Amino acid sequence: MTELLKPPGDDRDVRWQWPGIHPEGHKYIAIAAVVALIFFWFGWGLLAWPTVALTIWIAAFFRDPARTTPIGEGLIVAPADGLVTLISDVLPPAELTGPDGLDDQLMTRVSIFMSVFDVHVNRAPIGGTIRDVVYISGKFVNAELDKASEENERQHILIESNNGQKIGMTQIAGLVARRIVPFVKPGDMVVAGQRVGLIRFGSRVDIYLPAGTGPKIALGQRAVAGETVIAQIGKDRRVFGVSQ
Repeated sequence: MTELLKPPGDDRDVRWQWPGIHPEGHKYIAIAAVVALIFFWFGWGLLAWPTVALTIWIAAFFRDPARTTPIGEGLIVAPADGLVTLISDVLPPAELTGPDGLDDQLMTRVSIFMSVFDVHVNRAPIGGTIRDVVYISGKFVNAELDKASEENERQHILIESNNGQKIGMTQIAGLVARRIVPFVKPGDMVVAGQRVGLIRFGSRVDIYLPAGTGPKIALGQRAVAGETVIAQIGKDRRVFGVSQ
């Protein structure tokens, strides 16, 4: 029999639970539900049942499950749920660089693509202080494309840890996404895994790893926001995977 291992002194009763619904989705669920009721009221079943299905899908889209974030020196956790579609060495966005930002040098960028079926609440990859939040309007091309990092509507978030390490992440709108909702502002304190924003209806999140840090996640892997360790600061041993 497999026994659940817990840290000494941790006596939590860990059980599966229904995920909550983020407040950002309440109005959309209510609108869809009211429309469905109106269709039923007039006896338009052919329209009512698809609207019921749409209401359920919207509730599922805005689900906001609790996450358990690992604690450890220098750990960087995934900022988003989804598929790791790109890992490349690039210059960070100009909006994130400068005297008080990231260094203007090649960094490893890990891109996580969120389909419309993934949880869309984004979380802080590290704990620290929000130093900057920069919104940029743009296009809505397929978020899986590399050019989406420079052409799409996006929002950059710069976080500085207590020891001065800075991590940049970018929320990118996609074909269907039309709204990036921030939960934080410059000066806010966050802990690793804390909710920092949400993107509606399909999108992508990029995270820029500091120099000397390699990803511990491989292309094609699925990341879980606030839980999956994607890197450890100062550790540059990359991992690779096999699809099977």
